[in-house]
Amino acid sequence: MLYQQVASELRRAIYSGVLGPGAQLPTEAQLMEDHGVSRNTVRLALGELVNEGLVTRTPRRGTVVRDRRPLLMYPQRELEPQPRGELKEAFAYAVSQEGREPSQYIEVLTVSPVEEIASRLQLADGELAVVRRRLRFVDGQPYNTNDSYFPRDLVADSEIARPGDIARGANRVLEELGHAQVRVVDDIWARMPNQEEAERLQLELGTPVMVYVRVGYDRADMPVRVAVSVLPADKHLIRYELDRR
Repeated sequence: MLYQQVASELRRAIYSGVLGPGAQLPTEAQLMEDHGVSRNTVRLALGELVNEGLVTRTPRRGTVVRDRRPLLMYPQRELEPQPRGELKEAFAYAVSQEGREPSQYIEVLTVSPVEEIASRLQLADGELAVVRRRLRFVDGQPYNTNDSYFPRDLVADSEIARPGDIARGANRVLEELGHAQVRVVDDIWARMPNQEEAERLQLELGTPVMVYVRVGYDRADMPVRVAVSVLPADKHLIRYELDRR
């Protein structure tokens, strides 16, 4: 279809950097003239780019390319030792390594988890979990949410169950409790955000999210943490490295 051809050319210009973050796209009238198409075709093309999260439309500036600087994530590095003197919570450490500023809002609750979480933690009926719900920011902008669940009986007397930040991170607290995570299982899938997620993360219309669930196991192969992250697709790049050398 004609609108897809117009969208494809504009998309190519955005991904190649010809139209960088903040760049203003040609007006509807200019696009009509350049491509020899109708106004409706142009609007359908621009609507497709909006739905993909590539551009945003404003009354005063018209259509502009969104700032798509993603946070590069290396999930396999979360449990690696950090340099001496730089012990930080894993997210804060990863963000600071990119020269960016991390911050987060934390809420700590004791809950009866939903079945999906309870089964991943292998909790019996009626067993409770402690959840640390976090809204995470990079350079002052909301970037993702992370809800980390722990068996209550395991962490009830530790910092994990208390409000506030844990500068060295909950992973280190688990290690100090004798439950260092030595194996993790990751599940990742994509979907559209619900209303609460869209509001908390200040998502543009049409922006999909990735749901990233990590289950951490100790040396006895007991699950000790389930972390559920919701990652806006336009703000994150997940990179895994496999090396058989």
